[in-house]
Formats: sequence, C-alpha cells, structure tokens
Amino acid sequence: MRVIALLFLGALLFGCNKDSTPNSPEAAVLVYPEKDSECTTGSDLNDTTSEIEFVWTASDYTDSYELRVTNLTTNVIQTVNTTAVSATLPLAKGEPFSWYVRSRNTDVSDTASSDVWYFYNAGAVTTYSPFPAQLVTPQNGTSIFRDSNNEITLEWYGVDLDDDIVGYEVYFSTVTPPVDLISTTTSTTLEQVVSVTADTTYYWQVITIDGEGNSSQSAVFGFKAL
Repeated sequence: MRVIALLFLGALLFGCNKDSTPNSPEAAVLVYPEKDSECTTGSDLNDTTSEIEFVWTASDYTDSYELRVTNLTTNVIQTVNTTAVSATLPLAKGEPFSWYVRSRNTDVSDTASSDVWYFYNAGAVTTYSPFPAQLVTPQNGTSIFRDSNNEITLEWYGVDLDDDIVGYEVYFSTVTPPVDLISTTTSTTLEQVVSVTADTTYYWQVITIDGEGNSSQSAVFGFKAL
C-alpha cells in the first residue's frame, strides 16, 4: 500500500511540474502623460528641455518594463529599462511625442506592449500641429474580407490641441509608402470606402491638416484583402 501511495504522489508531483509553464507578461496600462494632451508638469532643465515623468500601472507576470518615447518631429527614440512603474526622461519643449511601455518576463521570450499615447511637451509654442491620425481599421498586418461590392472601409481618428483640424488626405495603394491620394475629407469625415481585389496587399496613410496649415503624417498600415 505504501509503495502505491508513493507512486501516486510521484505521478501527481510530476504532473504538476509538467504543467507549470511560465505565464507570458500582460500589457501595462498607461497613466501619465495623458493621451492627446499637453504635458505641463515637467521640471525645467534649461530653456529648451524639461524632465518628464512617465507613469503606468503594474502588469501581471512582468519582471521589468521598457519605456519607449519617440519625438514625432525628429523620430529620435529614447528608451528606459526599469523594474519600477515610472521613469523620467529629458524631452525637448514644445515638441510632440508618442510613448508606450513593453512588459517583459525573464522566463519567457514573449513581450506585451501597451497602447501608444501621444502628447505635447509644454513649451513656448502658440499653435500646435495636429497629432498624427491614429489608424483604426484595417489594422496593420491583418487580413480583411471584402464586402459584396468588393470594397472595404478605412477608419481613423485625429486630435489637435487647438481643435482646428480642417481635413484629412487619404493615401492608398499597393506600394509602401502609399503614393495615390484618393480622397481629401472634412474634419468630421473619419472613414473612406476603397475598392480592393482579392489576395492583394494594400497600404494606407492619413495626413491630418489644421487651420494654421500645420500637418502630420500617420503611420503606414498594410493589410491583405480576401
């Protein structure tokens, strides 16, 4: 009886160990600087630079975080690796930035990325360029079915701190970056129907234009029509 009990216990322990696969990290939730905002709480370092604190919530199954901040004017990327849920970086005043946090776990190769947020670092500017339009659908790298008319709908949204967006230019083609200007929409039109062919990859991009003549370019997204 004792031998049977020991064999049963050993099998149970083996089974538990076999199933104890490490969990992949989950995505953090961004807190500050707030989405589509002007960040005014930085500490002045000099006339052109201030230090900004970035804050996010802790995510499950995560050992460390990588903060990535991109200057949308220069495309210069700054990164910080930390085990904390906040980090500071020196940033140029009056410039637009994007930021996100990547969660890591040393036991697995998978990572998880937060949403991407945009903000302006407060400075002496009196007018702001619009934030790059955020492309909603189709998402980058996805496949999407055509409707009965062989069409799909591109959707996006845009934000400007001055609230003076006047319209959008939509570029769409089978090459990247897309070269064909297919539509110029109003500030309230945030979608565009396009004709597509099955088993073809398309690329799209949106240019946002405001009342001061400022503009910004979205990312380029590609998708496959089915």
